[in-house]
Amino acid sequence: MDQVKTGRLIRTMRTKLGLTQLALAEQLGVSDKAVSKWERGVSHS
Repeated sequence: MDQVKTGRLIRTMRTKLGLTQLALAEQLGVSDKAVSKWERGVSHS
């Protein structure tokens, strides 16, 4: 699965659960900026 598709999936599931990026980030122990990057398919590689 490519990064863009993965990002779409994360966003879809997050919104279905009624979570903000910040709420999801807190549950996962990461920053909301990380969640945003995932959803946009941005990588540091």
